[in-house]
Amino acid sequence: MEINGLPLHPLLVHAAVVFGPLAALAALVYAVLPSWRDRLRWPMAGLAVVAGLAIVTAYLSGDSFLESRPDLAQLPAVQTHEDRAGIALWVTLGFSVIAVATAWLHERPGAVRVVTTVLLGLSAVATLAIVVLTGDAGSRAVWG
Repeated sequence: MEINGLPLHPLLVHAAVVFGPLAALAALVYAVLPSWRDRLRWPMAGLAVVAGLAIVTAYLSGDSFLESRPDLAQLPAVQTHEDRAGIALWVTLGFSVIAVATAWLHERPGAVRVVTTVLLGLSAVATLAIVVLTGDAGSRAVWG
């Protein structure tokens, strides 16, 4: 996967690094500030879907990049990045599902609201952490 001779992965990864934390921060504001929930529910869900798509495209383009450069796959820093990317993929996809479900069930009172909000907050923190760790490992693989 290339654009104009450049590997697609370094270009796509920026979307994942921007939208993952942005969606997670929006979700944390939603979870922590009840007065913002009505205004934030659909933008938060939309950002989470974009973040999920960005992570999937970054993951797939990274796989393609490593297939085209098998010499890099053996480097410890690249292996760390690849391992974290696999975790980031599933954590972010789970977060995206929880964010959409939370927005969808926004009007439900009681236990449903409490459970979805707690799951949203936990998955947002996990997404934020794993995206930062994965991006850090990727930058260390390139620049370290």
